[in-house]
Amino acid sequence: MDFVAGFFYVFSAVLLFSALRVITARNPVHAVLYLMLAFSQAAALWLLLKAEFLGIALVLVYLGAVMVLFLFVVMMLDLNVDAMRAGFWRHLPLALILGGVVSIELIAVVWAGFPTAVADPSVAARAMHAPDHNNTYELGRLLFSEYLYPVQAAAVILLVAMVAAIALTLRGRKDTKTIDPGVQVRVKAEQRLRVLPVPAARVAAPASTPQKEEGA
Repeated sequence: MDFVAGFFYVFSAVLLFSALRVITARNPVHAVLYLMLAFSQAAALWLLLKAEFLGIALVLVYLGAVMVLFLFVVMMLDLNVDAMRAGFWRHLPLALILGGVVSIELIAVVWAGFPTAVADPSVAARAMHAPDHNNTYELGRLLFSEYLYPVQAAAVILLVAMVAAIALTLRGRKDTKTIDPGVQVRVKAEQRLRVLPVPAARVAAPASTPQKEEGA
């Protein structure tokens, strides 16, 4: 076993452990932290495969933005962990069956898809190790040429999902002081300042102190 294979097994073992802890951790914050660990190990695997752009994008986009946002949202929400985990063991057999089916499908696709996708592995290996080869350039060329419409469709779907999530979770709270922007726009000039009559109050003059006599 060479140096790269050793790191591959280490990163894969940590990735599998962290992915398992994501669904078994009792604390939601711990689950998010384990998910961040899983993303970091997946980025390391991308680096071993010489896909530097995908590894850096995984770290910057998911670890640097998405997962930090998830962590803040989970920490701000008042989640009832006991109610969420009430049906965990009851639904575990169904989850294992669905997970097994998905795993079999992934193995079948990888096992049957790679021989047809790469006709000559030696050509791809020589291209990856060529001095003038650029992974970022090749990825950008494919995304903006052959896969332009799927990328645009995925962007629209993600935008619709984000707007729907905001619309479903946005609720008015009574314990916060909020101002309606429409009311602020419709306000008139005479409503911005109100002059209140204040009755005048007499203030007693301070008692004068007797001056000292000259020469005293």
